[in-house]
Amino acid sequence: SLVSLFSVFNYLFFVLFFFFSHFSCVLCFLTQRTHMPDMDPETTHTEPAVDEEASLFSTMDLLLFSVIVGFVVYWFMSRKKPEPIPEFKKLDTPTPTTRETSFIEKMKKTGKNIIVFYGSQTGTAEEFANRLSKDAQRYGMKGMVADPEEYSMGELSRLSEITNSLAIFCMATYGEGDPTDNAQDFYDWLQENDDEDLSGLNYTVFGLGNKTYEHYNAMGKYVDKRLEQLGATRIFDLGMGDDDGNLEEDFVSWREQFWPAVCQHFGVEASGDESSIRQYELKEHTDINMNKVYTGEIGRLKSFEVQKPPFDSKNPFLALVTVNRKLNKAGDRHLMHLELDITGSKIRYESGDHVAVFPTNDSALVNKLGQILGVDLDVVISLNNLDEESNKKHPFPCPTTYRTALTHYLDITHPPRTNVLYELAQYASDPKDQENMRKMASSSPEGKALYQSWVLDASRNILAILEDMPSLRPPVDHLCELLPRLQARYYSIASSSKVHPNSIHICAVVVEYETKTGRTNKGVATNWLKNKLVTDNGHKSTVPMYIRKSQFRLPFKSTNPVIMVGPGTGIAPFMGFIQERGWLKQQGKEVGETVLYFGCRHKNEDYIYQEELEGSEKNGVLTKLNVAFSRDQDHKVYVQHLLTKNKEHVWKLIHTDNAHIYICGDARNMAKDVQTAFYEIAEQVGVMTRTQAVDYVKKLMTKGRYSQDVWS
Repeated sequence: SLVSLFSVFNYLFFVLFFFFSHFSCVLCFLTQRTHMPDMDPETTHTEPAVDEEASLFSTMDLLLFSVIVGFVVYWFMSRKKPEPIPEFKKLDTPTPTTRETSFIEKMKKTGKNIIVFYGSQTGTAEEFANRLSKDAQRYGMKGMVADPEEYSMGELSRLSEITNSLAIFCMATYGEGDPTDNAQDFYDWLQENDDEDLSGLNYTVFGLGNKTYEHYNAMGKYVDKRLEQLGATRIFDLGMGDDDGNLEEDFVSWREQFWPAVCQHFGVEASGDESSIRQYELKEHTDINMNKVYTGEIGRLKSFEVQKPPFDSKNPFLALVTVNRKLNKAGDRHLMHLELDITGSKIRYESGDHVAVFPTNDSALVNKLGQILGVDLDVVISLNNLDEESNKKHPFPCPTTYRTALTHYLDITHPPRTNVLYELAQYASDPKDQENMRKMASSSPEGKALYQSWVLDASRNILAILEDMPSLRPPVDHLCELLPRLQARYYSIASSSKVHPNSIHICAVVVEYETKTGRTNKGVATNWLKNKLVTDNGHKSTVPMYIRKSQFRLPFKSTNPVIMVGPGTGIAPFMGFIQERGWLKQQGKEVGETVLYFGCRHKNEDYIYQEELEGSEKNGVLTKLNVAFSRDQDHKVYVQHLLTKNKEHVWKLIHTDNAHIYICGDARNMAKDVQTAFYEIAEQVGVMTRTQAVDYVKKLMTKGRYSQDVWS
């Protein structure tokens, strides 16, 4: 260090100075001796010295001279020699490969003429897109699947450069009529480019939605209409799948009519080849460095060992579980409250946002699959895309083991879709089993009924199908290729970042039920979370997670009243809202009325967060706490009944005081019944017709004063 170097130089200077000082004394002595007579050794007195001014050098001159010499020597010795500059050999670094953003160039290069874009939040739209792309081969065409987020969608106008080209859009609707995350940029592009000319584009759209939601299939409808407005040619009608009914059946029915229309439009014929078409090939790794094997990471290898922000869906943060407690006092259900520590992650969230967690499958189910298929689950494998030009090199992170794939990456608990049954049918040694599996995959009324009863109604997952069909024993690698990806699960955050900046709270009910076949089915994520103890055998439990932003927000003005309706675990976001309104009051802000409508079955069983809620009402943060205990009396009482009971006060808050309304929970029944209650209040207190009341509530939605965070 510089300090050490300075100390060395000081030491050298001191030594030299000491040396030359002594040397000067010697010189002085010798000089004086040369100017004195010889001493008589036998006499005790000396002769008088010659006058000092007559000497050639005085003592002071010699002293100064020696000091100067000492400084010169010190400077010379301490002078830093210039260090030679090392010659660095220029490394031959490969030029970084830029991601291909032109789907047109890729299609030309690979001879593709059909491109299937998907807007997917849970993986279903992507799965349907893959099936349509695979279908193309059976009709003498070549398809590719594309994520609109990865390509320049402005190139749609160039698709006419490719003969017999077609763009298919599988678009899911998320939340309140919103595009999925990966389709947001495409949606913005469609909205912003009014002068775009898509007259050379042939297209069709299949939408994925849910009728229990207000904006059913909004994204599919919008893309279909907007492409037509920009001059594109629709070659087949918009298909709409309803996840509240039978999404799979809707897709299969649409698809079976769609391909004949394609053949007619382009003048091509089906090849008749209905054989299974593999998309990936298996490679087993017998000698591989285990540090290069994926062990459950979603994106980057070793990302769980070395965590680097920013954290998102491809790079989740491993949050420590600091609290995991049961909320309900009694009953046969398990309602839980978890707290995840995000200290040091730089993750930010707002009240109303969602936390996404990546669960893993039950190891017992994975082991059973391994046993029934007779495979070594710890073999390291890769499934490599046969289409080398595809952006998707593997169906899940590879290389990895079968055990990791079945535990972390593949959905083994949901009933398999018909295409999986169709592909697996070839491995059934019993002709009757083969026939039934292919029948279930067809669009015939008998096939649809059989699939509905034997697979869906009986909640048979792939393990149950293999157990109940002993002749079916597919190769595990093909099964891994066909099974859909295990998706992240979303939960409304039950805390406020103003009060808990380094903690995210989750409120959930554990899913567990008995099927018609007598099996016990367990929800993947909720049972996994239930078992996330704070410390498990001395190890701290972690949850891979990230934040998904939401539009479910408190009013910008804190003076606006809020009416919150959230029975059961629908109370989750409102715990955050209540905390935030309390924090605002502590900051001295004026806060409008904060009214909560909560519902549960029994006061003594599942009145969750009772102490917190009653405490908030006591200290004035909650203006009014309304709780409906549906089964504590002879007749059922729900939140909508309490709303109607307090109709004058509710109407005043909405119509006079500009209150914001928030609904969270079950979409199929509760959300609809609550919306009907608001219609009735507008009719009875606002003196409106039903049509006027419906319009009134819809205007509240448009203005952002009626928000829903619901699920079916």
